[in-house]
Amino acid sequence: MPKRSEEMLVDLWTSLLLVWITCVPHVFPAPFTNQSKSLQTGSEGLRGPGEGQRILSRAKRGWVWNQMFVLEEFSGPDPILVGRLHTDLDVGSKNIKYVLAGEGAGTIFAINERTGDIHAMKRLDREEKAEYTLTAQVINRDTNEPLEPPSEFTIKVQDINDNAPEFTNGPYHATVPEMSQVGTSVTKVTATDADDPVYGNSAKLVYSILEGQPYFSIDPDTAVIKVALHEMDREMREEYLVVIQAKDMGGHMGGLSGTTTVTVTLTDVNDNPPKFSKSLYEFTVPEDLAIGKPGGRVKANDRDLGENARSTYSIIDGNERDFFEITTDPQTQEGILRLKKPLDFETRKSYTLKVEATNVRFDPQFSTAGPFKDTATVKIAVEDSDEPPVFSQSTYLLQVHENATVNTVIGQVVARDPDATGSLVRYFIDRHTDLERQFNINVEDGRVTLAKPLDRETDMWHNITVTATEVKNHSQISRAIVAIQVLDVNDNAPEFATEYEAFLCENGKPGQVIQTISAVDKDDPQNGHTFVYSLVPEMLNNPNFTIKNNRDNSISILAKHDSFRRQKQEMYFLPIIVTDNGNPPMSSTNTLTIRVCGCSKEGIVQSCNVEAYVLPIGLSMGALIAILACIILLLVIVVLFVTLRRHKNEPLIIKDDEDVRENIIRYDDEGGGEEDTEAFDIATLQNPDGINGFLPRKDIKPDLQFMPRQGQNSGPNGVDVDEFINVRLHEADNDPTAPPYDSIQIYGYEGRGSVAGSLSSLETASSESDQNFDYLREWGPRFRRLGELYSVGESDKET
Repeated sequence: MPKRSEEMLVDLWTSLLLVWITCVPHVFPAPFTNQSKSLQTGSEGLRGPGEGQRILSRAKRGWVWNQMFVLEEFSGPDPILVGRLHTDLDVGSKNIKYVLAGEGAGTIFAINERTGDIHAMKRLDREEKAEYTLTAQVINRDTNEPLEPPSEFTIKVQDINDNAPEFTNGPYHATVPEMSQVGTSVTKVTATDADDPVYGNSAKLVYSILEGQPYFSIDPDTAVIKVALHEMDREMREEYLVVIQAKDMGGHMGGLSGTTTVTVTLTDVNDNPPKFSKSLYEFTVPEDLAIGKPGGRVKANDRDLGENARSTYSIIDGNERDFFEITTDPQTQEGILRLKKPLDFETRKSYTLKVEATNVRFDPQFSTAGPFKDTATVKIAVEDSDEPPVFSQSTYLLQVHENATVNTVIGQVVARDPDATGSLVRYFIDRHTDLERQFNINVEDGRVTLAKPLDRETDMWHNITVTATEVKNHSQISRAIVAIQVLDVNDNAPEFATEYEAFLCENGKPGQVIQTISAVDKDDPQNGHTFVYSLVPEMLNNPNFTIKNNRDNSISILAKHDSFRRQKQEMYFLPIIVTDNGNPPMSSTNTLTIRVCGCSKEGIVQSCNVEAYVLPIGLSMGALIAILACIILLLVIVVLFVTLRRHKNEPLIIKDDEDVRENIIRYDDEGGGEEDTEAFDIATLQNPDGINGFLPRKDIKPDLQFMPRQGQNSGPNGVDVDEFINVRLHEADNDPTAPPYDSIQIYGYEGRGSVAGSLSSLETASSESDQNFDYLREWGPRFRRLGELYSVGESDKET
């Protein structure tokens, strides 16, 4: 018989045995008995007390039971019999009643009141509830009184293999380094089975690989996945999908199973050396390539990843003069060739370098695979370029004496064309560095000459820039700095270091040092200054002063006697000659002023003026100054007072000749004299709509002087009042000097509804135009007389 058929037969007999044991529990009482009680009663035990029954001292239960079993997931047409309860009291009497209480009583489990049979009314699931605790009791059917105490028992739900294994954490992801040894642990998976792990083999799991062989294996009990193939290379294949199965019933026939997937990724190790894509690289580099600029790139490929693929580059041959360097680009992992020194096509036209690429990280376990480095040859061809001229020096130092004549050759600069063509070079001075045009240069040979005289004391150094340009290509220009030092010539005479003024005390002693004098010289001799001091020849025998050499380029002035007095002579002048040590020597005469002063006993100067000597006793110089200041202040006050008074008496003068208007003068008293100068305020004659506006009076002082008329002699009895008024009116109209002066008055409004029109006298006899006053008679009686007066005046003038 095949093995699979034998396993099915064993499982079938096992299931039948379990059913038989469950359905007939009273057949095997011993294994399920924890306690056994019997209740024995005679025939009289069922009689009532009135019949003289005997009271028993001990009751004994006659049926034995402890627990019952029921298969889960039973789905028959009738309720399944779980078990039967029986008591010794049940001797066929009909007044016995079995009562069931507890978990599921009446709903899940039901009991036959007469026979004690217990049936399961519903389909049970052990994974939901594995056991139920119930209480059984026997009572009198008629009186409902208990015939014995209640007894507790359990009904266990017996497991069947109805749950398949599950991988609750799947799918899984795992990593393992490439090239790992066989048996290296990758990861562990776990499956769970909801069936009873202690009953039968329903929850006993066995693991196996459905997919993923021969690369990986799994332990059937621990579910640990391991590497099963030697030298798995990530560069060949990086990811694997493994299918794992878990089967219950110990993996036997009829068991349930579950599956999951495990994605295994091989991680990189440094098992590959760098490799150049080609063995020979060729580059062309212009000779004028700037220092530090890239001249070419090489690349060594590495099949590894990340840090394992990083390489460093070096030049191992052909770079003896250190013209090149190679660095690694961190982004592209390329080797970049750069210049360290300028190239010269005329000197060398090509270079051959040997470049090596080496892994930064090294794994010793792969050392047997060979050196993790590679080499390549790099040939560099130098390309000729049109280069600018090259000066023999980047900086030139020239010297010239400050007394050199114009057109003197100071020095020479030299530049050449480094190209093979050898173009001629022309020289120029950058005038931005020689704004005063003090130097010239020969355009052909580069000789620098003097264009203007130099003065070392003004500028000791001159820095100019000289340019050299190719004749064939004017765009090729180079520059050099020429520093010109002006050498010193003794062309400045020494002089006093400062303007000295000495003070001599009247009570000084002979030989007293009056002043210490030093000198300065703008020149700068190589060995320093040495000055010689002397008195002018005509004062060599000076009776008052003498000089003393201090041997430090300074002298001291000494007094010869003590009879100096301010009353006799207040000030002395001492000429001194100062000579330097130049070639030829230069000298100058400087005069020292010496004042005679009054000093205290300690020698402190108090007063140097002779006037102070003749001041009254008790009146100091400060008091005299204060008195003079007061006098000056009084004079200023008097002058201001007189000036203000004059301005007060002057008439108002307006310089605007165009703003002349008539003022009305009010005379409170005829013959008032100087007080008769108050002008009448005519603001009320302005426009009432603009009465708030202010129009100031503007008077103009006339430039013409009025010539007074010749007086008219009238007889004492022949006074003509009308003529007198007309004459006075005519004089007033034509006299521009009589204040207040005529001025222009702006009348914003001359009265609403007036037929008089303007009353201004600008159109009267003061102007040379003729006027007719006959219209005044038409205004009414009040103006008729005025019209007659003016008409008479006009007629008189005409005659």
